[in-house]
Parts: sequence; C-alpha cells; structure tokens
Amino acid sequence: MRKSKEVRHGRLEKILEENPLQTDGELARKLGVSIQTIRLDRLEIGIPDLRERTRRVAAERLQEARSLSDTEIIGEITELVLGHHGTSRLEITSNLVLRKTSIARGHHLFAQVNSLAVAIVDAPVALTGIARVRYRRPVRLGEVVRAEAFILKVVGARHMIRVVSKVEEEVVLSGRFYVVAREETSRS
Repeated sequence: MRKSKEVRHGRLEKILEENPLQTDGELARKLGVSIQTIRLDRLEIGIPDLRERTRRVAAERLQEARSLSDTEIIGEITELVLGHHGTSRLEITSNLVLRKTSIARGHHLFAQVNSLAVAIVDAPVALTGIARVRYRRPVRLGEVVRAEAFILKVVGARHMIRVVSKVEEEVVLSGRFYVVAREETSRS
C-alpha cells in the first residue's frame, strides 16, 4: 500500500532537510516511488532540482570561507568545514578545454583544488606555499570533477592539505598543498 501523498511530501522534505544533495533516484528508492513521482512531488511542494539545491548549498558554504570570496573559488563548493575538509564540483565545459582534443586544461583542475585547499583554512588570509600535484588521466569535455581537500596536519601557521579530484570514482588528480595562514590582511 502506498503512503499518502501528504506523508510522502513530509518525508521528502525531511530527507532533503538532512541532505539537500540527494538525487531524484536516491529519493525515489528511499520513498519507494518512481523518479517521475519524486519530480512531480518536488514541483508540487516547491523544492528545486538537484542543480539548484547544489547552488544554494554552495552559496551557504562559501559564506563560511574566510580566506576567499565567491569570485575566487573555482568550481562550486558543496561542503566546507573550516579547519578540517571541503568538497567542490567542477563541470568541464567547452571554455575549459583545449579546442583540438576536448581535454580540460590542467590549470583549471589545479585551480579547483588550490582554491578548495585555501578555502578550508580557517584564517582571514591563506596563501599557497608549496603545491605538489599529479595528474592521473586527462579529463574530457562534459565530465564532472569532484574535488576533496583534507587538512592532514597543522604546525603553527602551516597547513598540510591532501587533495584528490575524481571523475565518478576514478582519481584524475591528487596531491598535497602546504598553505600558510595569516591573521593580518596587510602590513602597516
């Protein structure tokens, strides 16, 4: 027997309150209904699609970052715990690839993990001191790169940060960043 629509709407809202980044497919499995039913339910109660929910979460998380502004972040921040870890997402569009090969330019992949590593440092100013990255495979037009950054160790103002970028479950870039935190924003 199917749950009443009102009960299902309540459960849908509660699930998305806890984790707004659930896909329609995941929601359908949890609620025991079709993906189309989830889409109709979302429209009926005014819940936006995953892309819009991701943008909203990213905007909220970005406000927590102290060291970078929203225009300085490459990709969309999807999770940010200052002083600990963060994740971001970068969709590879035509303006990020080499025209002849449709392969993403390396500096865009680097910029995504560099800005994420700097963003997770809980300081008004954070600067990359050393970066060691390894590109594991080319990233192509249309792929979505999910980057993760974790603070491994903090010694004084120096933060050792591990970064990993994946397309689906395949690692495409990995490395370590040494980011220096500073409290002052300018010299007097």
